[in-house]
Amino acid sequence: MTQPHKIEQVNSMKIMVLDDEPFMLSLCQRILSNLGYHHVTTQDNGASALAQLHTADHPDMILLDLNMPEMDGIEFLRQLQHLEYQGGILLVSGENRQILTTAYNLARAYSLHVLGHLQKPLQPAALAPLLATWRARTATPAPVLTSPTTPITPQAIEQGLQAGEFVNFYQPQIHIAARQVAGMEALVRWQHPQWGRVPPDAFIHIAEQHHLIQHLTEQVIENAARDAALWQTAGFPIKVAVNLSMADLSQVELPERVIQTVNQQGVPPEHFTLEITESRLMEDVRTPLDILIRMRLKRIRLSIDDFGTGFSNLAQLMNLPFTELKIDRKFVQGAAEDDAARAILESSVQLAKRLNMTIVAEGVETQADWDRIAAIGCDSAQGYLISPPMPASAVIPWLQTWGKD
Repeated sequence: MTQPHKIEQVNSMKIMVLDDEPFMLSLCQRILSNLGYHHVTTQDNGASALAQLHTADHPDMILLDLNMPEMDGIEFLRQLQHLEYQGGILLVSGENRQILTTAYNLARAYSLHVLGHLQKPLQPAALAPLLATWRARTATPAPVLTSPTTPITPQAIEQGLQAGEFVNFYQPQIHIAARQVAGMEALVRWQHPQWGRVPPDAFIHIAEQHHLIQHLTEQVIENAARDAALWQTAGFPIKVAVNLSMADLSQVELPERVIQTVNQQGVPPEHFTLEITESRLMEDVRTPLDILIRMRLKRIRLSIDDFGTGFSNLAQLMNLPFTELKIDRKFVQGAAEDDAARAILESSVQLAKRLNMTIVAEGVETQADWDRIAAIGCDSAQGYLISPPMPASAVIPWLQTWGKD
């Protein structure tokens, strides 16, 4: 497989190791040095580690022990959330994998960039690929997402919509067997003139609460259709996917608006996919079912996103006209060490195959992730191993170079 990023033997990434055991600090420092990471600091308590975060020597990566006296690793994660820490985190502990997995899920719920978890004693073979994953993320500059200095208001969102400040970024999906680009998922970002680039978690729920989400979705769809037409003209007739809010599925005229936009741009309807998050499927599906059926009659593809994170009735899912199932990253990444995650991953693939659905695995960040999903029969992969989300202007150059290295 094409490796989009090359990891240097020696690099300048700054790593902090936080552990209360002197032997573990010494061992970690030696392992990291042998792996080519020489900018390593050690801390034996949470308070001094937090103090370092406020200095110019703040780390790009933290190896965090969970079980420590005074401030334990869980409290330290809470403090990292308050500080809005943007570096990477690796959880390390002698506790069992269930505790590690629960801590990992907590860190993700805090919107921290946790790459994984490792059991003691630390093994270089397990540590190296996780560190390489973070290096791969940062080798291509990611969009700088900021927290607004003032609360986001519906009025600010409305002004942003009118000013065209909401832009699409795209993350590729690769067909595993053919190793060819299958499509791009559109991910909306708010390019605010004062705040910088604002992540969707900061504004989507406000747009939904104040009936602005339909206008936002329309802009994302229009931009995605326009960009897909450009890719098609450049010789890349690939699909594009757009996320829908449940509020969008209350608009019975949505299928007509979507097909009109797609037709105006000359994009085949079967190259356009609408994604709906599983955890937000309604119990009363009458209006959504009306809309989804008409979408399929117009040959628009439908994907159920983040599969496995919700508690939807399986019979209901079988009765909805989805063509694609996207498996959530927590099961893709967790399958290596967690039996429950692996069972959900494998059963999800089997279910999708029985229902004749295409299977996309999200959050593929290591070669091991890729090999695992390929072995169990996933159709496509999406994640940082392939590429981080990129602005629309970068898509065609990326398409022209994919597979040529």
